[in-house]
Amino acid sequence: MAPKAKPATRARSEERRAEILRAALEVIAERGYRGASMGAVAERVGLTQQGLLHHFPTKDALLVAVLEARDQWDAVPANEIRLDLLGSLVEYNAMRPGIIQTFSALLGESVTDGHPAREYFTERYGSVREKFAAVLRVEYGDRLPGGLTPEAAAPLLVAVMDGLQYQWLLDPESVDMAGAFRNFLALLDGGGSGSGG
Repeated sequence: MAPKAKPATRARSEERRAEILRAALEVIAERGYRGASMGAVAERVGLTQQGLLHHFPTKDALLVAVLEARDQWDAVPANEIRLDLLGSLVEYNAMRPGIIQTFSALLGESVTDGHPAREYFTERYGSVREKFAAVLRVEYGDRLPGGLTPEAAAPLLVAVMDGLQYQWLLDPESVDMAGAFRNFLALLDGGGSGSGG
């Protein structure tokens, strides 16, 4: 039976994994998933490729770990998610273009058959729709002012958030992501008198 790793060794290994994930996120943001190599990530953190493989045995494993880490960094407990806080999340995302660009690029790539992130995104979107439906139910009950059920409105809410991110990434000077999202929330609320931006 192998001896258990000492706490200091385990902590150092976790630190190294976190460092690798941050580096991988940067490399993917710069080159896209297909253009990002394990060698480039290893070089960025001062490891050999073999050293990197000790932590992440395949590029796919690294990619999924990057996506899961992003979710952990952004995690809000389910009981704390409120509709008004989603606007704050959009504002927060506007301060992190590199992460949003990476997520958006990977999302776009993941729709192709056999992409290693396809299952992750499929499951993630199912979960996000469920959470958003619950948030809308707390805010509006069984029907939104326009007559939609929370379950019918949730995919629209997700689509607006992600669609605004793409538009903002392409033309940040012309798209006020947070303002446009507030306008959408006003529409959900039954009003249409947003800032018109």
